[in-house]
Amino acid sequence: MSVSGLPQAHGRPARGGPQDLFYATSSTQEMPLVVRGEGIYLWDDKGNRYLDVASGAFLANLGQGNERVLGAMLAQGRRLTYCYVKNTRHEANLRLTAQLSELAGPGFERVHLSSSGSEAVEMAVKFLRQYVVSRGQPARDVVISLLPSYHGATLQTIALGGDIGTPAVYGGLATFSEKVQAPLTYRAPSPEAAALASAAALEEAILRVGPERVLAFVMEPVGGQASGANVPHPSFAPAVRAICSRYGVFLVFDEIVSAFRTGRFLAAHWQPDALPDLAVLAKGLGAGYAPIGAVLAPARLVDELATGDGFNLSHSANANPIGCAVASAVLDEVTERDLVGNAARVGRRLRAGLEELAARSPLVGDVRGLGLLQAIELVADRATQARFGPDVDPADRCRRIGARHGLLLYARRQNGGLFGDWLLIAPPLILSEAGCDELLERLDDTLVEATAELLA
Repeated sequence: MSVSGLPQAHGRPARGGPQDLFYATSSTQEMPLVVRGEGIYLWDDKGNRYLDVASGAFLANLGQGNERVLGAMLAQGRRLTYCYVKNTRHEANLRLTAQLSELAGPGFERVHLSSSGSEAVEMAVKFLRQYVVSRGQPARDVVISLLPSYHGATLQTIALGGDIGTPAVYGGLATFSEKVQAPLTYRAPSPEAAALASAAALEEAILRVGPERVLAFVMEPVGGQASGANVPHPSFAPAVRAICSRYGVFLVFDEIVSAFRTGRFLAAHWQPDALPDLAVLAKGLGAGYAPIGAVLAPARLVDELATGDGFNLSHSANANPIGCAVASAVLDEVTERDLVGNAARVGRRLRAGLEELAARSPLVGDVRGLGLLQAIELVADRATQARFGPDVDPADRCRRIGARHGLLLYARRQNGGLFGDWLLIAPPLILSEAGCDELLERLDDTLVEATAELLA
């Protein structure tokens, strides 16, 4: 019998079953059945405890069972469960948008709420498209993004993402963005050279397509899974900001993974002179307690469009009262407990520990990231920086081995390892120094075992 009590057929339930039945069976081996969680830990049905190294999918910033957030959900549900934002207003929406705009600072006075990161990225692009059409610029319909990158899993956001395999599957259904090389620091002549080359490629793409046709450039200020927490050289953001301003192209930062994690509320705040026109949040904003995404926009754009046709697109759950209450409670926890500061402080300890592991592990070629958004790049040969071949997925192998050492790791290979393989180390923002040390110790054991297997 299965866990659900349903009869099994060929090792799979005859009816129902977990979500991973849709995934490739090769990627779902040794997945634990999680039955409860507390703080940064999860337990499976056999009593094994796991430290959540990647906050699920980089969103469980407050860990499990936060009483403040759970209380806010219940209180909001009892007071007002749902109303539709196209014909009503509600207080939870007002409170959350005020919090977000204050924390984000000048240039982000307006907040459009949605149900996920993918949806929020799409809303950002749709808003900009409607804005330029309202100004008599209907030719501007080209978006530029980086290769590699990741911006979501809807058809439009798949088209924005930098995965070379997706056009073969979705090419007839989506309009793919122009791609320019990402400023990847590892294997580049230097981080500055990578930034210069990427910025030059952006300008070349704008000129080749025609500035009058380019709507926006969408990028992650600090990379997520697609680039292994790549941190561009500090010259990159000012360069792309200047290029976008020069040609009238909107700059959009996808901060779905990086917000709160890098030691600043937004990663964009590290360089306040190179702020984007729009910033997109999700994941950590709901911290896993409710699905919610947000587009942060300047009042000048929103208010100008609102005096005309307005941006009237919405989905049924946009600015859902319970989701808003959850996000407000999450922000209360983040600010009152100084979890952004904790990400910076404990992140420094994590980085130092990862560099110590890398110094003695032949499997680790690079350590990079900011705060509690770090990554280790896995290599077949550290001296030559050689990648693993298409038939070996080292991160997934580490995921399976890590489970035996009490770590819940996230591994999703992209581009067949063409740009490298890595493990993102992005634990909940509540991680303590003791928890950090435990993570590092268990990761050390995992890498030792993985090295013996992968580099045999």
